Amino acid sequence: MEELIARVTTKTGLDAATAQTAIGHILAFLQKEGPATEVAQLFAAMPGADAAAAQSNAGEGGGGGLMGMLGGMMGGGVMALGQKLMAAGVPMGQMQPLGAELFAFGREKAGEDVMGPIVGSIPGLNQFV
Repeated sequence: MEELIARVTTKTGLDAATAQTAIGHILAFLQKEGPATEVAQLFAAMPGADAAAAQSNAGEGGGGGLMGMLGGMMGGGVMALGQKLMAAGVPMGQMQPLGAELFAFGREKAGEDVMGPIVGSIPGLNQFV
C-alpha cells in the first residue's frame, strides 16, 4: 500500500494521509459496488487493500452528516464517492488523477482481466479512470 500512496501523492500533490484516506474510500466503494470475484482478486493482488477499505468503512458511522445526506439524495454510486473524497480533502481536480493512478496500479498488480470488469460494471466510474 505504501507504493500506491507514494504514487498517488506524487501524481496528485495530496499529502500521504489524505491519499491513504482517499484510496481507502475508493477501495471500499469498489468492494461495495463492484463484481465480487474481480474485487477479491484485486484485493488479493494489493496487500493492505482489505485494511484500507475496512478503515474507510469503520468511519462511515450513522448518517454521514450533510455529505452522506447529499450522497443519498444523489442516488449514491460515483457521486457519493466524489462527496466522500471531497470531504476527505481531495479537490475536484485531483479526483481523476487519483482514480487513474489507483487503477493503473491495479492493472499492474492484478491485470486488465480483473480491472476491466470492475470498471465496466460500475456506472460512471470510467470517467475517473
